[in-house]
Amino acid sequence: MPFVVLFGILGGLVLLSIVTLLRRSQNRTDSAEGLRIEEEARLQAGRDRVSFSTIAMHNAPPSASDAHHRRR
Repeated sequence: MPFVVLFGILGGLVLLSIVTLLRRSQNRTDSAEGLRIEEEARLQAGRDRVSFSTIAMHNAPPSASDAHHRRR
């Protein structure tokens, strides 16, 4: 009996995930203006990452206390 409940819960979570992913794919931006807005937001986020980095704000290299992770 506990296995039936466990598999029921897992099946429900899988079904919920599938429904969520299907709904998310239907809400994509198809208009040219929406794509331009998304591109501008992406570019602005990149500019903000550079403008508000540790070096730009404190004129110092990142330290261990900063949320700075090196790529390996």
